[in-house]
Amino acid sequence: MNTSTVRARQTALGGVFAVVYGCVAYAIFFATFLYAVGFVGNLLVPKSVDSGSPARLLETLSVDFALLTLFAVQHSVMARPAFKRWWTRYVPVSIERSTYVLLASAVLIVLFWQWRPILAPVWMVTNDVTAALLQSFFWLGWGMVLLSTFLINHFELFGLRQVFARLLGRSIPAAAFRTPFLYQYTRHPLYLGFLIAFWSAPTMSVGHLLFAAGASMYILLGIFLEERDLMDAFGDRYRRYRQEVRMLLPIPKAHKVAPPRRSVARTS
Repeated sequence: MNTSTVRARQTALGGVFAVVYGCVAYAIFFATFLYAVGFVGNLLVPKSVDSGSPARLLETLSVDFALLTLFAVQHSVMARPAFKRWWTRYVPVSIERSTYVLLASAVLIVLFWQWRPILAPVWMVTNDVTAALLQSFFWLGWGMVLLSTFLINHFELFGLRQVFARLLGRSIPAAAFRTPFLYQYTRHPLYLGFLIAFWSAPTMSVGHLLFAAGASMYILLGIFLEERDLMDAFGDRYRRYRQEVRMLLPIPKAHKVAPPRRSVARTS
């Protein structure tokens, strides 16, 4: 067997491994995403934001803050271009995104598992109509999250496009700046969806409030870091986009400049 044949087989096996790895990472992500819906909404999961045995307040706050910090650090640091350039010296480019998704899912699983509840109520909505409205916003938020991922290429965002491109020997074009649908009204509909879902609770416990507040602070930090990267990547096109579209609230700005070509901002 000559050298070229051996290399061809190694390349083919590498492509198959990348696809299997990427599909497993995606499956774990999607299960984690579904669990997150139940965790935040106290729905159909064995361990939610308000379930479990309460611990001493100091222990609870220490553990919960540590879990939120761990997620924020992992999610933010690994999404930065400089880290990716360093990371892909050791991890093949084709599975870099899948590895990021896998580690992010692992951190979330640890958070779900170790979260300490604080059950004291902050508010309790007793009006049936208001409670139903908040529950509707909860589902709207998660729907926005999922829709936003498909608007910016769901399968690339979670690593599947990369591993199948590796298998088929295709290259992935450089990221393009696009503003499809929701991105014409808010620069970060995915993050807005998370915020709506986290805060739309008919019953808000202190523990849920801590989770929502901590996640919201991370989202604002994430937006700051992400927009800095996007301006580096797309320059004046993204700066013009910032001038005409609000960061989160889909409220038109009073003075709009000429719109950019329908061309998004990829989220981290």
